[in-house]
Amino acid sequence: MIENLGINYEEAVAVILFGIGFTMMLFQRNLIKKLIGMNIMDTGTFLLLASMGYISGRKAPIIENGIQKTEAYINPVPAGLVLTGIVVSVSVTAIMLALTIRLYKRYHTLYLDDIYALSIHEQEDR
Repeated sequence: MIENLGINYEEAVAVILFGIGFTMMLFQRNLIKKLIGMNIMDTGTFLLLASMGYISGRKAPIIENGIQKTEAYINPVPAGLVLTGIVVSVSVTAIMLALTIRLYKRYHTLYLDDIYALSIHEQEDR
């Protein structure tokens, strides 16, 4: 297994990135740090998809010189999934940043424990 890490280093890096991002999302209490962790986790996923779609020695699926064999080209689906995932990731990040700004304006903190305590106190006052 260790000897395959040199061959599959993209997959190993992708798993490490995903693990770092997942750990940040679990253990950080700051909303911005959680958002950074989510983006690191997304990056690991995109790297894994891109590395799985690449086959050494093959070209992009653009027909050149009349070669139409499928063995000559890579599969374009993983690249399409990565591009779609990046667009979704940017959109989710923008929404999460907007929500984080709203929470900060209301509670004057970015820490989830403090926000939760202040929201409970706010509900009791009603």
